[in-house]
Amino acid sequence: MIGRIVRSADFERVLGAPSRARSSHFVVHHLAANPTTPKKPAKCSPTVELSTGAGDPQAVAVDDSSPAMAKTIVPAAPNGAWLGTVVPKRHAKRSVTRSLLKRHIHAAFAGQEALLPAGLWVVRLRAPFDRKQFKSAASEALHLAAREELALLMTRVLGASPRR
Repeated sequence: MIGRIVRSADFERVLGAPSRARSSHFVVHHLAANPTTPKKPAKCSPTVELSTGAGDPQAVAVDDSSPAMAKTIVPAAPNGAWLGTVVPKRHAKRSVTRSLLKRHIHAAFAGQEALLPAGLWVVRLRAPFDRKQFKSAASEALHLAAREELALLMTRVLGASPRR
């Protein structure tokens, strides 16, 4: 499973590294590192004793009763791949287009996760898709163009040796 980069400090570190591969619309950056940990601990509410008294120690919570139905979230391994996407509003004005491109980026990386070197990966949209050619974000032409370009980019990433 590929983790997601969420902290701006991690994005800045990766984008400061030289690009690993480029296409006409996208650029990929890679940094062989793990995400940073927050400096402040998460705010937690203090445990409060409930007035209803102690619960039955043998009772099973509803969420824990059916392991087949429970959805477990497994974080990426500490030395696994972490992915961040940058799709600026200036290159994709409509939010539906930005979301579509992000989904395509994640799908392209998820299909190749076993072959990816560990570290932080950021894919950035560097040029807009022509709105005259792709009138709708839901158009099949935009889906195909984005998928093909990301597939080409992934072959470049996996075939290229890391820059030093």
